[in-house]
Amino acid sequence: MKSIRLEKDSDNIVHLILDNPNASANVMDGDFTDSLHEAVQQLQKDDYAGIILRSAKSTFFAGGDLNGLYAAKREEAQTFFENCEALKADLRWLETQGKPVVAAINGAALGGGWELALACHHRIAIDSRKVKIGLPEVTLGLLPGGGGCVRMPRLLGMQDSLPYLMEGKQVDPQRALDAGLVHRIAADADELLEQARGFVLDNSNEPMQQPWDKPDYRMPGGDAKSLKNAQLLVVAPAMLTKKTHGCMPAPEAILSTVVEGSQVDFDTATRIESRYFVELTCGQVAKNMIGTFWFGLNAIKAGASLPEKARHIETAPIEKVGILGAGMMGAGIAYACAGKGVEVVLKDVSLDAAEQGKAYAVRALEKRLERGRIDEAGMQAVLSRIQTTVDPADLKGCELVIEAVFENRNLKAEVTREAEAQLDDNAVFASNTSTLPITGLARAAERPQNFIGLHFFSPADKMPLVEIICGEQTGDETLARAFAFVLQIGKTPIVVNDSRGFFTSRVFGCYTNEGIAMLGEGVNPATIENAASLAGFPVGPLAVSDEVSLTLMGKIRQQTVEDLQAEGRKPTTHPADPVVDHMLELGRAGKAAGGGFYTYPEKGKKHLWQGLAKEYPLAENQPPLEDVKERLLFAMAVETLRCHDEGVLRNVRDANIGSIFGIGFPSWTGGALQYINQYGPAEFQRRAQQLADAYGERFAPPASIQQLTDE
Repeated sequence: MKSIRLEKDSDNIVHLILDNPNASANVMDGDFTDSLHEAVQQLQKDDYAGIILRSAKSTFFAGGDLNGLYAAKREEAQTFFENCEALKADLRWLETQGKPVVAAINGAALGGGWELALACHHRIAIDSRKVKIGLPEVTLGLLPGGGGCVRMPRLLGMQDSLPYLMEGKQVDPQRALDAGLVHRIAADADELLEQARGFVLDNSNEPMQQPWDKPDYRMPGGDAKSLKNAQLLVVAPAMLTKKTHGCMPAPEAILSTVVEGSQVDFDTATRIESRYFVELTCGQVAKNMIGTFWFGLNAIKAGASLPEKARHIETAPIEKVGILGAGMMGAGIAYACAGKGVEVVLKDVSLDAAEQGKAYAVRALEKRLERGRIDEAGMQAVLSRIQTTVDPADLKGCELVIEAVFENRNLKAEVTREAEAQLDDNAVFASNTSTLPITGLARAAERPQNFIGLHFFSPADKMPLVEIICGEQTGDETLARAFAFVLQIGKTPIVVNDSRGFFTSRVFGCYTNEGIAMLGEGVNPATIENAASLAGFPVGPLAVSDEVSLTLMGKIRQQTVEDLQAEGRKPTTHPADPVVDHMLELGRAGKAAGGGFYTYPEKGKKHLWQGLAKEYPLAENQPPLEDVKERLLFAMAVETLRCHDEGVLRNVRDANIGSIFGIGFPSWTGGALQYINQYGPAEFQRRAQQLADAYGERFAPPASIQQLTDE
């Protein structure tokens, strides 16, 4: 057996020791399934008191073999289905062979690891922060295919199991105990093994059964036909559609598996699960999500975005950071840093403004305190790390300073010179600019090799991405330190080269501009917003423009015009420009100004401003819904491809991660460039040209698309 060691102790207890020899974690790959089958065959011929499943790794079991799942092909679906059924037959034998089976959970038991534990009669977990229990498959476009969709509802009931299955909820040992997922908690590895052996010895003389195999078993809360669940299931599909808009097949498949499986016997339910699992695994959405959210994200965290030289530079954690500007962005960055143990100097032009920035952290922490996610001591510890000031001298000792002032070149130059005078020669200075080229901003610095862009997204404490922008003179050590800092504060870094708008702002602007342009053409604003939702965008282009503020959009455009004119270049225009200008003339600059494309009543939900009907009457001929959806998707995808061609983007991986984590490109696509790949480059080229002919040359695909179609 390659991945399982079978040992028998002096009490005639069999220990199935999970120990993948080719990896640091146990996974449900071919070696494991072969080993489990071999172990089952051997146990069928043996006499034993009971079985303990335990791990020789620091984790219990990591889950499915994503390499194998990613490679699954539709033409091999029947073989894949049969392999799934064979694995589950061995798990089923474990729980029905009559002797007690215990899962001794020493570390994370996620996905297939938790499904393995569910097939045991008794589950014990070490009380450690390293232990996480759950079924995260839905986050990769999959469903738990090793029995999780069958055993969880039978263990907890349909309603209580759905957050684990459909949302990927994970819990620590104490919460797992409270929920009834595990039976006991052990203090350490020795106690874990002692408790496991004790359970086997106490129960070795009586036939063991799972709750769902007992004659008097009833599913907690009833099956799908019970009144309580029937009422839920009437509204559940509508709630699910409202959340996923039909873009995410996995949650729908999970709900179907649970509902259908609750009405049949156990073995039939597992076959239903296998069919849905195979369908999802062979589908494009799962491959998009696995490729980006697993392989791509892990590669980024391992430093794959760094050039070779920077990858091998050793960096120490940042202990003290200065933040210039205590507005919404600066306040969010300060809170994000302080929450990860970094000392923060929050500077603004007045102490009152700086204190208002710190108050953002106070409000956020009070919400966490109310929800029991932090205690009073923890809250005060975070707040104590944020020092407010107006004195530049307080920046002394900061290893990193992040400028987060308004998008004005002169103002940024002023605060750069003021702060840099207080810093050590090796300190890093970063600009949080969203559009201004870093190379130009670095001209105000005495040490341009230490100057870099760190583009956070609002709200900075919640948004997971930071776009790192390298100017022409940015040094490798500066890049390495900035990259390590982003990881240190729990964010995901992507690395791009310098350009106006860089990658994310440039592509995000295509989204908002396209939505605004359609409004100017007379497209129904509700259609625009709903089409965005149906395409999988988290927020419509008109709503997000209100959040960003039309004033800011206008200032960024004006700064761009001035810069391009100074360079002797002709500024480009977009059909959205006159709409933005007109809305500003009307005094409707966005949410912060009291209203924009939307109205924001004091009580009640926001809604589209009724005045839009007068200012932008509906065109007699409305475009097809598919055109509206694809104008938003294609505008961003085409511009992303241009960024890649121009060398702004260094690799496809950062493009995909950045487009989803930073600017809300629909996650089902796997990212803006993966959207082109899954659409089919040749078909994408044809459709893009069709959109260009109908709506403008901005949709015309760059010449590089031809290379993709030829591959």
